Amino acid sequence: MRVAAARYAIGMPPDFEAFAAHQRRLLGDAAALGAQVAVLPEYLALELAATFDDSVRGDTLASMAAVQRYREDWRTLFAGLARDTGMHIVAGSFLLDIGGGRYRNRSDVFAPDGGHGWQDKLQLTGFEKATGVIDPGDTLKVFDLGGVRAGISICYDIEFPLPARTQWEAGARLLLVPSCTDTAAGATRVRVGCLARALENRCFVVQSVTAGDAPWTPILDVNTGRAGLFAPMDVGFPSGGVLIETGDADVWAIADLDVDALEAARVDAQVDNDRDWVGQGRPALVRAVLSSFESSR
Repeated sequence: MRVAAARYAIGMPPDFEAFAAHQRRLLGDAAALGAQVAVLPEYLALELAATFDDSVRGDTLASMAAVQRYREDWRTLFAGLARDTGMHIVAGSFLLDIGGGRYRNRSDVFAPDGGHGWQDKLQLTGFEKATGVIDPGDTLKVFDLGGVRAGISICYDIEFPLPARTQWEAGARLLLVPSCTDTAAGATRVRVGCLARALENRCFVVQSVTAGDAPWTPILDVNTGRAGLFAPMDVGFPSGGVLIETGDADVWAIADLDVDALEAARVDAQVDNDRDWVGQGRPALVRAVLSSFESSR
C-alpha cells in the first residue's frame, strides 16, 4: 500500500472554491504518484477562517463558529475527491460543533466507495482546554483501508501508548496522525510519539503536518515539523525508524508500506515489543517499592 503524508503550507483562501481547488490539485498530485491513502494535517478546516473578515479570523472562538457553514461542503468535497482519485483520504481535522456550543476535533476519513468515518481527538492540549468549548472524543476506532486495518491518532493522542495499543489489538497495523504544532518542542514530541508507537506495536505510523506562518489566525499562526512515515527499528527497516520525511520544499512524503512483510519480518526480529507488551503487567511490576540500600561492609 502506497501512503502519502502532507506537509501542508497554510494559505489564505479567499473563498471555499479556492480552498477546494487547492485540495483537488494537492490530492491529484498524490494520486498521480500512486498513493492509495493520503493524510492531511490537523486543523485543516480552520484555514477556511481566512474567508471571513479580520474580526472573525482573528478570533479563535469566532473562527470555530464561522467555519461550521462549510461542513457539508467539506464532506461533499472530500467524498468526491476520494471517489475521483480512488484514494482513502484522511481530511485532516475539523473542529465540529456538536451542539450546546461545544466542539470536537474530528478527523474525517473518506473511502473511494463513498464510505465515511471519523475519529475524534481523545486527549486535549492546553490550547484546546483553554478555549473552554472543546470536548474530548469518547470512542476509539479502527478502519479497513483496502484490506489494511488502520487507526487515526490526532496529534497529541499519539503521545499516549495505551489507546494506540488498543487500536493495534483491534488489528491496526497502520496509525495515521494528522498533526499541527507551533514549536520545535511540540514537533519533536509528536515525532517521538510516532517513533515510539511504531516500536511498541510493530506497526507503521504516518504523520502529516502543517507548515509555514499564518499571522492572520491565532490558531494556525506558526507551524513546524516534517511529514513522515515511520517503521519499527528492526531487521528489514531503517535503523532510525524513518522510512521517509519531507524536506523544506516537499509537499508529500510517500512510501510503500507492506504489512505482510512487516509480519513476516518477525522471524528474524531482534526484539518483540508488541508480543512482550503483556510482560509489563506482571505482579512484580505493577507497583514499585522503595528499596533500602544494603551495607557494602
